[in-house]
Amino acid sequence: MNPVIKITVLTCTALFSLSTFAAKEKAHSFPEDLAELNLPYSVTESEFSKKLTTGQRILEEENWNVWGASPIEGEDGKIHLFYSRWRGTHGRWLSHSEIAHAVADKPEGPYTVLGTVLSGRGENHWDADTIHNPTIQKVGDKYALFFIGNNLANASKYDGHHASTQRIGLALSDSLYGPFKRVGEEPILEVSPNKKDWDSYLTTNPALLQHPNGEFWLYYKAWDKYNDDMRKMGVAIAKDIKGPYIKHPKNPLVNFAQYKKQVEDAYVFVEDNKFYMIMRDMGVIHPHVGLMLDSDDGINWSAPQLGYRTNVDFTNESKIQRMERPQVLMQDGKASYLFLALMGGKYDTSSAFVLKLK
Repeated sequence: MNPVIKITVLTCTALFSLSTFAAKEKAHSFPEDLAELNLPYSVTESEFSKKLTTGQRILEEENWNVWGASPIEGEDGKIHLFYSRWRGTHGRWLSHSEIAHAVADKPEGPYTVLGTVLSGRGENHWDADTIHNPTIQKVGDKYALFFIGNNLANASKYDGHHASTQRIGLALSDSLYGPFKRVGEEPILEVSPNKKDWDSYLTTNPALLQHPNGEFWLYYKAWDKYNDDMRKMGVAIAKDIKGPYIKHPKNPLVNFAQYKKQVEDAYVFVEDNKFYMIMRDMGVIHPHVGLMLDSDDGINWSAPQLGYRTNVDFTNESKIQRMERPQVLMQDGKASYLFLALMGGKYDTSSAFVLKLK
């Protein structure tokens, strides 16, 4: 072959490969204009999403996967994070996750890791193996730490799937520095014994709302595996932080099964007498963004809006990664920072991620 022709062919091939790569990248990007998504329903961007500024990874620890980070401002003026971590592959969260505690002088860090707060109890306890997805709040003079746990050996009592033993637990402490003591020997919220019910398979991903009326509203995710196989959100209400938690008769409150879509990882807060729920989307808009819903009563929720965009919209990263488990830092009654779990990072594992609201 003529050298000139050979170079031209190679150049054209390279350009074609680059253009194909660019097309693939564009196909996986998230558009600025939501109308470009061509969804069968109308979706707008929430004011919350519009207020989010440039974000950054935090708690990037070598040889650790970090997942989620629940923030609270302590009486010492420091920002305290309670988060999940485990060693090994990402899938080991099912069996080896624990809850750790870190502190910083400001939400962006840098953070000092103080150590493990809760880990699996082993033996035949309901939370024998993994302790995961913490959310922290001050309740009166106590600190309430909700979490999920499982016992993989008990999965055979259900359908054998690892998720079938996931339940919600609660631990209390007089101080953010611990120790945190579990409330009772059983989960704080169990599954329904009736397989026809939407939450008969698991109860996970707790979100506590201290309702203005003095009650404790525990929002949670359940997997309606025995019916339409969709993940949905509901609420259980108690007069005391320790329970008992009574499931609301209108459950599930958030359900996108009509679109064959799912949600999880909700966080609920009140601002200016309005209820807000921010959660991980599982395809309603896009599988790598968040949803925001609002409500006047915490029961009847609005149509979903865009709650937060993808990680590439807030960083110099070029690859869209899973970004889940939203938690909000409230300061002076206002949402001030959004914390998330984000795959990838310096060690190609996962880390926490923080975004400031304008």
